[in-house]
Amino acid sequence: MKMKIQSLCIILLFILAETSQPPFSCDSSNPSTKSYPFCQTSLPISQRVQDLVFRLTLDEKISQLVDTAPAIPRLGIPAYEWWSEALHGVAFLPEVSQRQGIHFNGTIASATSFPQVILTAASFDAYLWYRIGQVTGKEARAIYNAGQAIGMTFWAPNINIFRDPRWGRGQETPGEDPLVTGRYAVSFVRGVQGDSFQGGALGEHLQASACCKHFTAYDLDKWNGTNRFIFNAQVTLQDLADTYQPPFRSCIQEGKASGIMCAYNQVNGVPNCADYNLLSKTARGQWGFQGYITSDCDAVSIIYDDQGYAKSPEDAVADVLKAGMDVNCGNYLKNYTKSAVEKKKLTESDVDRALHNLFSIRMRLGLFNGNPAPLPYGNIGPNQVCSQKHQDLALEAARDGIVLLKNSNQLLPLSKLKTRSLAIIGPNADNSTILLGNYAGPPCKTVTPLQGLKGYIKNTRYHPGCSTVACSSAAIDQAVKMAKGADQVVLVMGLDQTQEREEQDRVDLVLPGNQQKLITSVAQAAKKPVVLVLLCGGPVDTSFAKYDKDIGSILWAGYPGEAGGIALAEIIFGDHNPGGRLPMTWYPQEFTKVPMTDMRMRSQPSSGYPGRTYRFYKGKKVFEFGYGLSYSNYTYEFVSATQNNIYLRSLGDKIVENSNPISYKTISELGAELCEKSKFSVIVRVKNQGKMSGKHPVLLFVKQPKLGEGRPMKKLVGFQSVKLNAGENGEIEYKISPCEHLSRANEEGLMVIDEGSQFLLVGDREYPINITV
Repeated sequence: MKMKIQSLCIILLFILAETSQPPFSCDSSNPSTKSYPFCQTSLPISQRVQDLVFRLTLDEKISQLVDTAPAIPRLGIPAYEWWSEALHGVAFLPEVSQRQGIHFNGTIASATSFPQVILTAASFDAYLWYRIGQVTGKEARAIYNAGQAIGMTFWAPNINIFRDPRWGRGQETPGEDPLVTGRYAVSFVRGVQGDSFQGGALGEHLQASACCKHFTAYDLDKWNGTNRFIFNAQVTLQDLADTYQPPFRSCIQEGKASGIMCAYNQVNGVPNCADYNLLSKTARGQWGFQGYITSDCDAVSIIYDDQGYAKSPEDAVADVLKAGMDVNCGNYLKNYTKSAVEKKKLTESDVDRALHNLFSIRMRLGLFNGNPAPLPYGNIGPNQVCSQKHQDLALEAARDGIVLLKNSNQLLPLSKLKTRSLAIIGPNADNSTILLGNYAGPPCKTVTPLQGLKGYIKNTRYHPGCSTVACSSAAIDQAVKMAKGADQVVLVMGLDQTQEREEQDRVDLVLPGNQQKLITSVAQAAKKPVVLVLLCGGPVDTSFAKYDKDIGSILWAGYPGEAGGIALAEIIFGDHNPGGRLPMTWYPQEFTKVPMTDMRMRSQPSSGYPGRTYRFYKGKKVFEFGYGLSYSNYTYEFVSATQNNIYLRSLGDKIVENSNPISYKTISELGAELCEKSKFSVIVRVKNQGKMSGKHPVLLFVKQPKLGEGRPMKKLVGFQSVKLNAGENGEIEYKISPCEHLSRANEEGLMVIDEGSQFLLVGDREYPINITV
């Protein structure tokens, strides 16, 4: 009888899920609410919000300042959850399931799971990033339409700079370059929110809301006794100007993101969420941000409880609301805002300002426009979640991101006909969870590397080698025995979320435990050089494998998502030509001597500080930013440039000279009109010299002959992908804005452009540019 009751309950829940409607306000069938001005869609949103906020009591207002905003029944306003995740597909975090706006508990039980962002970034394909955003936003709206969501605000993307290779969350980011990170932000946000790839088509209605995080200079979680909650990042104005802030500026100004999240840490002594200059003066004032600002979870409480910045809880609440923050992930604003008002640390108008931003976003999402079915995005149904088209895109993203790091004597691709037996060894070979990385949702389906490779070679044997990635002990004898009996050996090693994740930064850059010993033992015993596949987000010092003749090929596959096993197998057996390029520098183990807490980007030779990222790092590298091999060889040639002499001077201009001496001008002095007129195009011809067709990212850098004053050794100014058949030529046009691409940040944090020569670089080709200011 008990079993029958349970079955009936399950059936009833299923029926309820099938018939559930998405929550919305202003139901046209409800005469008590439809007459309110805030329900009149003909009115401007600002006017509707003003009417709604005016009708709320102070207690009701305060209740809406937290991520779990309760319903206001007397006005027909349903509850709302501000916190949902969609880092690389619509996600779900079981540990905080009650606080999330999205649930997979109905007709939709999964969503397309794309590769972790760091691997997707390796494609250097902005249109791919846009399409991933599109799918994510569409599937999110479908989940809402199916009645499985009480929130449509997604706290993604993570656009912090991958400054230190040990950072556990570096996997979530597009890498170490500000231009790439900014382009990723713009592309992904436009896709999620329903804009066009080029932008400008968004209008008032949002498909879903994207939120760029963590603002700003946040890239340490837990290292050597310092955690993200108390960390005071000491950042120079120069580094803020050309490293930490540009991705957020792009996200706001070009991507038109409707949300940003302020980070836990302090920057130069001020908590990000309490920084008026950051949130109101910079984001809203200078960059024109018009969305909502959320705290990271419990980031308000730590301002008093952990950092001691505020003298009381009420002071913390007043600090953040006056700074420009709008909603608190946590309960601090719910608990202390009223007493802050009563103690006159805060006015009710400060609360109203925040509510205006919050309800504006909910209205842009269409949640106050009555039944969503006939409205924009109302026809997106469950059949569009995990569609074949979407799953194909997940496979494409994995294919295009995987990076070939070594291929001695053209070991890869393996022959499908001559490979009679295959040994697959490694703890990451047959674990579907590892494929997804963090902040993932339930995938449509998964294919592990072992499953993918078995699809090519039926006579495939497998041994994990280690019971876990930590590899405290390795079954080396068994793995060696298996390797000796196979034609070819593929080792699938690396990291997982036990080694790198939120709240866990790495201590070392080498492979964990006995992994290296297992790899070298198997490689030495195998009949032929082995293939090493690395699944990891952050860089690993694989110098041993790079120079080991018994390890013929190395592939980095990040965390490749639900279709990662298929993509890897296709590359290993030549059905896809790898074209990914590293979006971050791979440092040697000795880099771990550098404190993670040192935020300086520029090297300091006098103190032995090596600097960070390809722009400034002067130490040894395992693999450099932008590195990636292919089964084809590509050559480049500068075909033309519309100009190589750039004049940025007008009558009456004063020349500023520094001690180098190099004359320069600030970009603000030049003005928008002169900057616009100075733009020019550069055309690069690319030829596929190989025997396979391939997709190839072409990276355009610029360098200055004279360094000093913190000038980068080189910096990326453009990237595009081109698909070429064997022997085919293609031309790529780069549009160069001297004021943006040829400028640099000076020590005061001002963008300036130097007089004199600079060089555009593609591969081993250079093109001279001469600038007169």
